[in-house]
Amino acid sequence: MSDSEASRIRIDKWLWAARFYKTRSLAADAVEGGKAQVNGERVKPAKVLKIGDTLNIRNGHFSWQVSVLALSERRGSAAEAAKMYSESDQSKNEREEKIALLKIERQSNPFPGGRPTKRQRRQIIRFTRDTD
Repeated sequence: MSDSEASRIRIDKWLWAARFYKTRSLAADAVEGGKAQVNGERVKPAKVLKIGDTLNIRNGHFSWQVSVLALSERRGSAAEAAKMYSESDQSKNEREEKIALLKIERQSNPFPGGRPTKRQRRQIIRFTRDTD
């Protein structure tokens, strides 16, 4: 790979290599859907990233504002992926607040443990028949 090719990489490949998305197709879909923006602009998955670009990334409940420090087409460990970008302090704080809020919500409204049993299903069926 030449130097010019090593200093440029597609955004979907970079998002996958930096471990923001599990698969490259999920990363491409996110970029296509506007969930990953480069320098505040909506782009296509084939957009070429350069070192110094700023990315706004949303994945599920969380969002990141990062600047690109390194480019790689290879997906490595999480420690290597963390070296590829630097996250803004504001982004970290917002994400930590969101995590704390989600934990509080989860504690106040716990999820009932899994699928209903056969007895519970029969009770549900009886209840729905009686209301009709």
